[in-house]
Amino acid sequence: MDRTEQPEDEKRLPLSALLLSLADGPPGVLSLGEVVEHFGRRAFGAVLFVFAIPNLLPLPPGSSTVLGLPLLVIAPQLAFGARQPWIPHTLARQTVDRQVLGRVFRRAAPWVERAERLTTRRLGFMFGRLGDLMIGIVCSLLAAVLILPIPLGNMLPAAAVAALGMSLTQRDGLLTIVGYFLAIASAGLLVVSGQLVMAAIVRLGSMTGLW
Repeated sequence: MDRTEQPEDEKRLPLSALLLSLADGPPGVLSLGEVVEHFGRRAFGAVLFVFAIPNLLPLPPGSSTVLGLPLLVIAPQLAFGARQPWIPHTLARQTVDRQVLGRVFRRAAPWVERAERLTTRRLGFMFGRLGDLMIGIVCSLLAAVLILPIPLGNMLPAAAVAALGMSLTQRDGLLTIVGYFLAIASAGLLVVSGQLVMAAIVRLGSMTGLW
């Protein structure tokens, strides 16, 4: 049986265990559709977390775009009230190296396990229709940043999406607030980076006599 086809007892496993079960699959490539199927029954939180967390670690060039695209498709679905994440067939067929993803998940699993022990159901008003709408909108905006080839610029947005995804899985409103703070910090960093780039362009133009 394919590791992405979950038996009933596996569907009740915590997110940390599901990360390891996917990482321990046979060598080769793994389609994005298989990843969504593996975590899909855990709803949006797990899928948002899984596609965000690899961006916190060094990956081969282009990986952030491949992993960011599903977020750009899935996060708006949460905002629109969909019950289960879905990605189009063309995107579902895109593949990533299971060994690369496995290394990321094995490194992340102990931290996820600690987070699962520390988090609990609280501040329930952060969820529900309005709460999911807000999380979906924020994650959509962050996903748009993640697919951009910004050196070291993906870490804060990825951390924000991962925190918001974990908060959905654990129904922990305090973690949602942490995710929002990370999102605000990401926006601030993006603005500062943009200003620095523009200043550098203006200075270069002045030095070369372009304007």
